[in-house]
Amino acid sequence: MGTGIGHYIPLIAYLGFWVMSLWSLAGKPLYGLYYMIPFLPYRTMRDHFLDYPLGGNVLTILIVAVLIGGLIYGKHLPKSKLYVIWFVFGVYLYMSMWLGTMLGNAPAPLWLSDINFVTWKDYMLIPLIFAATGMVVEDRKAARTVILLTGISVLFIDRSFLMESLSRSWTNFDESKRSGGPLGYGSNQTAAFFAQFVMFFWGFGQFMKRIKVKLLCYSLVGITTVATLYTFSRGSYAALLVAVLALAILKDRKLLVFLLVFIFTWQVVLPTAVTQRVNMTQGQNGQLEDSAQERVNLWTAAQDEFFSSPIVGMGYATFQLGQHTDNLKDTHNWYVKVAVETGLIGLAMAALMLQQMLALGYRVFKKADDPLYKGLGLGVFLAVIACIVANCFGDRWTYLEITGLLWVLVGVAVRAEYLMVSDSPHVPVDEVDATATLAAHPAYR
Repeated sequence: MGTGIGHYIPLIAYLGFWVMSLWSLAGKPLYGLYYMIPFLPYRTMRDHFLDYPLGGNVLTILIVAVLIGGLIYGKHLPKSKLYVIWFVFGVYLYMSMWLGTMLGNAPAPLWLSDINFVTWKDYMLIPLIFAATGMVVEDRKAARTVILLTGISVLFIDRSFLMESLSRSWTNFDESKRSGGPLGYGSNQTAAFFAQFVMFFWGFGQFMKRIKVKLLCYSLVGITTVATLYTFSRGSYAALLVAVLALAILKDRKLLVFLLVFIFTWQVVLPTAVTQRVNMTQGQNGQLEDSAQERVNLWTAAQDEFFSSPIVGMGYATFQLGQHTDNLKDTHNWYVKVAVETGLIGLAMAALMLQQMLALGYRVFKKADDPLYKGLGLGVFLAVIACIVANCFGDRWTYLEITGLLWVLVGVAVRAEYLMVSDSPHVPVDEVDATATLAAHPAYR
């Protein structure tokens, strides 16, 4: 706009984190959660905070302030196995790092100068966000607001990505033109983020009664789908197709016809650059192209590491410290990474967590009477499906920018299930938390 105001936006946003931290401690932790939501995926904005004191830690400080504020003012976590699983998993991962130290694969995980400790610390922000959401979202109004803010956040990411990506010519696919977007990592990571929220809002919109709200949901789905296409991520395309199939089976059988037609016409209806990218998986001689072959080589080498310590693995966050194919620091498959670093024990915990997320979404979808909660449940279920598939092509799980908003919605779903039970006439009054009951009543007036 030429006003020069944009230069001060990062400073204003940074100061906002401190204000909202204090406000959270003063009794308004819900507003602290509201404030952090748009910044969870927006890594490039948060990187500007590094110019200011404690700029790299203001998100962590706000999350802790929301949790402490909630505890001070008597807020409680709703019952969920996911909290227990996260706690056990977090402790196990920390102990696994010490195993890696004893095996000589990593330094002792003691402080911020140790890369494995920093990796673990950053990962543990995700369950803290999940817990903070479940604690301070106490009624339908707050749940609706969180979903609205999530939609706005996704739209901002869409806008930033599309403005950068579509400013280039895409007559043909060109790897050098791919955009990393505002998540600050790479196009494949951004693609996984998009795939999750295409499916969340597609599922959520299925139950919206007001035409205006339904149109807004499907408009966001359309915009985010276009953004996903221009990430040129084959993993995200696969995630979308599998999740759409799940949506067709669970709710909208007409999509089965759409998928059938799409299978035979995709090379005609999709942009040329996209079809070129998909067809690059194999060369004319039938062999895998370089990036696909690179992954296969990584997985083959990782298999040997796994069998050397199949039960407990080589130690969490150690793969990035070793020497691998083409000096890569990731297995390009999260499940392989979990198996190599934490063994069958860690893989079982990860599988249990995913199962519980799917089960939560499905229960809320099937049991809720409120359309808001039904849409929330189906949306979470579909987003988790997309997340599961996307993680077959790389680590799309441990990055706060990719899954932070998803865990916010899972936290809302946990609270929604609690409110559904609290509002049920079959539950004895003395078994219902009084605060939650009072908060639930206005939702149905």
